[in-house]
Amino acid sequence: MNSIIAYCGLNCTECGAYQATIANDDAKRKEVAEQWTKEYHADIKPVDINCEGCLAIGENVFSNCKVCEVRLCGIEKKVTNCAHCDEFICAKLEKFFQMAPFLREKLTQINNELHSN
Repeated sequence: MNSIIAYCGLNCTECGAYQATIANDDAKRKEVAEQWTKEYHADIKPVDINCEGCLAIGENVFSNCKVCEVRLCGIEKKVTNCAHCDEFICAKLEKFFQMAPFLREKLTQINNELHSN
């Protein structure tokens, strides 16, 4: 399976919601919902676990991703992901990196590869 790198740098193909959706696996949906409910202190139901990846356009995107300002900005700017943006690294991304600092490295690597050619 090819990787899908989200606007923020997450690998969607490694995400439980994506995996459960692609496999149409209700047991995996339940497992992910329970894990995320505990991890994020939110009430997430198995029915909420339907996502074809951050780059998908339409309804089959996890609810938090639908309102993610990084994702919405990437869609508006029509970039593959934030590493491809002329404004890399912007304030929205810096704010996101506070929650997920490991993503800075992934996007920086992609950005460096883009500019080394």
